Amino acid sequence: MYVIGICDDGENTCALIESMLLQFAEEKKIQVEIQIWYSGEEIKDYLKRGGSLDILFLDIELLKMTGIEVGSYIRNVLDDMRLQIIYISGKASYALELFKTQPMDFLVKPILQEHINRVMETAIRIVEKRNKRFEFRQGRDQYYLPMGEIVYLESAGRKVKIVTKRKTYEIYGRLKDVAKELSEDFLMIHQSYVINREYVLRYSYESVELVGGRVLTISKVNRKQVREKILKGEDIC
Repeated sequence: MYVIGICDDGENTCALIESMLLQFAEEKKIQVEIQIWYSGEEIKDYLKRGGSLDILFLDIELLKMTGIEVGSYIRNVLDDMRLQIIYISGKASYALELFKTQPMDFLVKPILQEHINRVMETAIRIVEKRNKRFEFRQGRDQYYLPMGEIVYLESAGRKVKIVTKRKTYEIYGRLKDVAKELSEDFLMIHQSYVINREYVLRYSYESVELVGGRVLTISKVNRKQVREKILKGEDIC
């Protein structure tokens, strides 16, 4: 089941996108739950109350709170890098503003079925990848943690710290061995650190800043390789 949101102040646009999403879901034989809002304030309130979405089609030119402001709230206040934002607009001149909120894609109206099919195929691949689980034991408890929730891992002596936005876990083992079980989103930047690239807010040749403000050093040995892999979006672990 994929939970998809549509936020546009035009009822006809929302109905059209909903219809195309349902057609896509029927053709791909997948289950979707679609929710619709007509203002930035409404969807902000939904998310603020703990509502969850996998994919969001978000109009930029909303009447009061703009789509870019909603995107900024999602990324910078909620610290949610998991939600796939697909902006929609009647204009094509928002490149810089959109970049700051790290959208998955940008569609210019009029929106066609082929556009929905293309972005949905990409979005589903990303959502499925992030929902892959990392299994580990802590004491007597067995955990199944979605990899998309892991911000970074840190070597701490004979243990490895698994840091999420809400909680830190500790397991016995070596970071290199643990890294082999992770998805391609994870980068080993130092013998002591493996990061989830989806939580990188700022990258420099010597360090990365992650969601939440943590700055981690990239070791000299890894700098060239990390730079190449981050810019190309390739696997490094």
